[in-house]
Amino acid sequence: MSSTDLEKVRILVVGDSGVGKSAFVHLVAHGRAMHNASWTIGASVEVKVHEYKEGTPSQKSYFVELWDIGGSINHANSRQLYYNPVHGIILVHDLTNRKSHTNLRKWLGEVLNRDGYNDRKPSTCDYDAEQFAGNHTPLLVIGTKMDQLDSHRQTSLQMSQIAEECLADEINLDCRTDAHLAPGTTNAVKLSRYFDKVIERRFHSQGSSQIPSPKSERRRISLQQPKSDHTD
Repeated sequence: MSSTDLEKVRILVVGDSGVGKSAFVHLVAHGRAMHNASWTIGASVEVKVHEYKEGTPSQKSYFVELWDIGGSINHANSRQLYYNPVHGIILVHDLTNRKSHTNLRKWLGEVLNRDGYNDRKPSTCDYDAEQFAGNHTPLLVIGTKMDQLDSHRQTSLQMSQIAEECLADEINLDCRTDAHLAPGTTNAVKLSRYFDKVIERRFHSQGSSQIPSPKSERRRISLQQPKSDHTD
């Protein structure tokens, strides 16, 4: 199969303007830091070839499309144009900006409520755990600008509230440092497993849409075993 024949998944990368989404996406897609990032207007797309279940008999190549959604409030009413289809969501916040983390709930609500978005103001599209309990779109939370935290805060970071509530994995990193996503690192392994999960849900789920929730999936895993280049 040629590379042009690969199946693909579409992942939205969302978060406030200036948190470093473009720098993160560039680092993921190219394996090196971006040194002249600019503001994203509308959306930009980077594509990465991912090896699903690499090193196993099930290994297969897929395209992962990373849709970097501009965070400007000026384009809030047109963002829903980019929200279909969506197979995964990456929420990005700035570790030095607490409000950018708080706003992840609004971003998640905006994407998950995309079908009714035209009837609601962006500020009202907050994530409601009960309302979206049946939605199992794989989530990943990214915390950027880790280099701007002092050493004490870097070592004492706890799981973010939104990651804990949604049972999502989290990666904290400095998007200007190639080594933070270097092959074999904990961050790279987490990211690879997240891509595997998105592909699994998209192409390899058995039966109908009755996909195990993240909570039941995590319980099953535990039983089997003994989060300038900081622009938008």
